[in-house]
Amino acid sequence: MNAERTVLAHDLLWGLPVSALADDAPDWVIEAARFGHPVVVRRALAPVGHVAVGVRGPRREQRYATFMALADVQRCVRPEQLTDAVGENDWPALQALAQILPLMNALGLIWGVSGSAGFELASGIAALHEHSDLDLILRTPDFVSRGWAAELVQKLDVAVCHVDVQLQTPFGAVALREWAGASRQVLLKSARGAELVAQPWLLQEVCA
Repeated sequence: MNAERTVLAHDLLWGLPVSALADDAPDWVIEAARFGHPVVVRRALAPVGHVAVGVRGPRREQRYATFMALADVQRCVRPEQLTDAVGENDWPALQALAQILPLMNALGLIWGVSGSAGFELASGIAALHEHSDLDLILRTPDFVSRGWAAELVQKLDVAVCHVDVQLQTPFGAVALREWAGASRQVLLKSARGAELVAQPWLLQEVCA
């Protein structure tokens, strides 16, 4: 890969070499790289020719932020490639995925599986447990109303586990449940960090 635009937040990438890690990287990070575990693209500014990524460990609190050279990327799996994937274990999060599949497909928007479910489905590495939420992304290049968001939340709440959706706007991501709420401003996450905005689809709001 030779352009940063070829990878997006939540993509899973394979190929992070141990040699790219800092000298003080924890042992579990070195082990993950040595065993060829994928890393997840995160939202942060990165040096030219690199992408910001996070390494997952076996425990929930084990998350490590680093950068990966695009030239080292051997494989990329996007969340939208995992909507029909079948896991080896019948966790509630995967039951919920099968349950809401028709609903999400009917939206007419690109969507995908992220978080622990996406990691496990893409890699086969255990990441889910009985109480895991199902994390999804929904690509919303055009404005969606708060009423639309509230209706979608209501429909998703019938699932067998909690479903969290991130709306991917052209300028960052906002939680579906937050956009469906009554707060005048919502938290928009972008490569520049997190900031409160009134309208996540307007450039002047983000850059103000």
